[in-house]
Amino acid sequence: MSVEQQYIDLYQQYTEMINKHSSPILNNKRADAFNHFCSLGFPTKKLEDYKYTDVSKFFAPDYGLNINRLGIPVNPYEVFKCDVPNMSTSLFFVVNDVFYNKELPKPNLPEGVVVSSLKDAAVQYPDLVETYYAKLADCSKDGITAFNTTFAQDGVFVYVSKNVVLDRPIQLVNILRSDVDTMSNRRILIVLEDGAEAKMLVCDHAMDEVSFLSTQVVEVFVGNNATFDLYELEETHTKSVRVSNMYVEQKANSNVLLNGMTLHNGVTRNMTKVSLVGEGAEINLCGMAIADKTQQVDNHTTIDHMVPHCNSNELFKYVLDDSAIGAFTGMVLVQPDAQHTASQMTNRNLLATRESRMYTQPQLEIYADDVKCSHGATVGQLDEKALFYMRARGIAEREARLLLMFAFVNEVIDKIRMEPLKDRLHILVEKRFRGELNKCQGCALCK
Repeated sequence: MSVEQQYIDLYQQYTEMINKHSSPILNNKRADAFNHFCSLGFPTKKLEDYKYTDVSKFFAPDYGLNINRLGIPVNPYEVFKCDVPNMSTSLFFVVNDVFYNKELPKPNLPEGVVVSSLKDAAVQYPDLVETYYAKLADCSKDGITAFNTTFAQDGVFVYVSKNVVLDRPIQLVNILRSDVDTMSNRRILIVLEDGAEAKMLVCDHAMDEVSFLSTQVVEVFVGNNATFDLYELEETHTKSVRVSNMYVEQKANSNVLLNGMTLHNGVTRNMTKVSLVGEGAEINLCGMAIADKTQQVDNHTTIDHMVPHCNSNELFKYVLDDSAIGAFTGMVLVQPDAQHTASQMTNRNLLATRESRMYTQPQLEIYADDVKCSHGATVGQLDEKALFYMRARGIAEREARLLLMFAFVNEVIDKIRMEPLKDRLHILVEKRFRGELNKCQGCALCK
């Protein structure tokens, strides 16, 4: 039996139950998504976009799926006390793939802002959710997106209406909690109307030492003159697998910062596709990965310049130790009408051992003649001259190596546009290099 067949049989057998515990708008997309999944299957290394990570093999084990939406015995507001010093957030939780709303505290959100269960939002704001849900995430082109759309029953809906400015960040904590090997299929839909401003921090954590497989599809719509920051922090454990696809659409004069940081994981495969559809749009796309043992981190990005006068800046850095594997594939596409594009892509990687591996493939496709674009990648080891210089001044070798690695990734952390979070990430990264974050224990942000 193929890897796909067990999920095809599962969907056909439990379609009624899946739909029962979701909403009509989400359900309306399932049949087409299922047909696309049957056609595409799970991605393998035979596909160019997935050649560094054989995603299909991670779906072969028999995972539990909470299709009947049984309650998970945890109150995250009691267990997780996420408190970044000097930063007040509006805090929300997803347990596996269910938005937690049993004891939802008053988040004091401004008028015109909605943060809620996607399933509930599809009932309360059907026209709004119908307008955006599954519009960017094309099931016909990616098997993971098709699979997630087939099985996702809930998720998170974030909506900021026209000209509303959020004075404090939204914080979303994804908690993996189970006594048996479990799969979760998360969905996040984010909509910022014209002139809106918001920041969002998403943290992934695991409570139990079982195997977790998470698929995630994120759709982000950013209106004219809107500003949005999205920070993702993954800090789970070595038995977790995360496969995430993010789709972003930016309109005229919008400004977006995406910064994804992997501090501890098992296997991570992130895809980010940004479409610049309005003139004057700017995207700053950043990423950082610290991996050791046999951990693997694979980032695949596409920035599509569709109109003139848009800017994109991309920076990804990896530090790999032991037998860790890293991969980065970045594509900047400049369409024929996208004159006066400015784009810069950089990928820098540090290998601490001979056994670690890094695969990097920065790419440019330019079909316009009045542009300013550059890209580059480096793979290397610690600077021996700098190491010698530090040791000659009385710094122990281990400490000197830690300081050099810390300095190497600081450039990505410094892109963060929230000072309290930036300060906290400096501490977390230092702890990670010192081996003090061997596994997720509650919320790492309050350690």
